[in-house]
Amino acid sequence: MPTTLRERKKQRTRDALLRAAVELFTSQGYDETTVDQIAEAVDVSQRTFFRYFAGKEEAALALVEMTVDRFVQAVRERPPHEPPLEALRQAVLEGWHSINEVVESVAPVEQYLRMYRVIESTPVLLAAHLRRSTEVEEDLAGVIAVREGLDVDADPRPRLAVAVFSGVMRVTERQWSVGDDFSLDGIRALTAEYLDGVGPALLGDWRTA
Repeated sequence: MPTTLRERKKQRTRDALLRAAVELFTSQGYDETTVDQIAEAVDVSQRTFFRYFAGKEEAALALVEMTVDRFVQAVRERPPHEPPLEALRQAVLEGWHSINEVVESVAPVEQYLRMYRVIESTPVLLAAHLRRSTEVEEDLAGVIAVREGLDVDADPRPRLAVAVFSGVMRVTERQWSVGDDFSLDGIRALTAEYLDGVGPALLGDWRTA
């Protein structure tokens, strides 16, 4: 957390730029929003914007990055007796319960949720989001390996567990973003439903008479 006056001022400027960017992206679209518009909304220069973000793409994904970082840390802090998939499940569900604590210092949760639709409907953002997801999968596999006392490069199970979990989360994001219930309760319920369906989906008999 920022401690000095200078650090706190820098954090406030970054938060203000991010808040303005999210408001513009969700109200008028990613492609229609310019860096100049974001900077003008905060009454700073374009140069100041680039001190905090490499570009529009980074600003558009920043809120999601905040929650992903918190999720990875939450997995690391789960009780050691929990099996890997249970630790991942509990961390993501509890993350949805505490989402306000992570994002509301920057933007309302409703805008955070709307950014998912912006990401899903904008090819360049979706590509960046999926690319970042593969990096997070590696981080999570390493966390699971440490929790289980395994060598992540010698034992494939941490990566397999994370791949299953990430696949479910990707389906959840996609279905929720195009569904009718675009609420926090909606994604929380859908996440739990899909994660609970992993076992039956992988091991059950799908055939009907």
